[in-house]
Amino acid sequence: MKKAIIVMLFCLATLQLARAQAKLPNSPGTTTTKEEQAVLDLSKSKWTWMADKNVDALNGLFAEKCVFVHMGGSWGKTQELNTIKSGGIWYKKAEVYGASVNIFGNTAILLNDIDLLAVVGGNEVTHAFMVTEVYMKENGKWNMGSLTFSTLLRPVKMAGNQQQH
Repeated sequence: MKKAIIVMLFCLATLQLARAQAKLPNSPGTTTTKEEQAVLDLSKSKWTWMADKNVDALNGLFAEKCVFVHMGGSWGKTQELNTIKSGGIWYKKAEVYGASVNIFGNTAILLNDIDLLAVVGGNEVTHAFMVTEVYMKENGKWNMGSLTFSTLLRPVKMAGNQQQH
């Protein structure tokens, strides 16, 4: 009897853990809430604004204490906006292969599996990244608090850019 109760408790705990897994890009069978879709749409707009060097829209999106983590370093909002405006980094095109968002109260963590075509220091490069975006909801508006690029070991998928630079 004792063994049956332990097995049953273990099965219940395993079921709860399976249901509590984070949504990951390209994970099958996940549904998206209206709030999650709003964050996904905001992220998609952000990639367009970055490609268009629309620093006015980005200034409204980035929280004052927003941090950016790149392959070459990390910095704050002012430096990121200046880097985009000056063309120090031109995010020409982000090809998003999968995106997911998990919301915890007023915080959303979004993951994007992307290939990024960028011009960095005058050189065009393409990299595969998992990009982590953290958003905070304040006064009914989502603002970005962090953007981190993590290099993926997979080959670049973007058409016309089959090799990683």
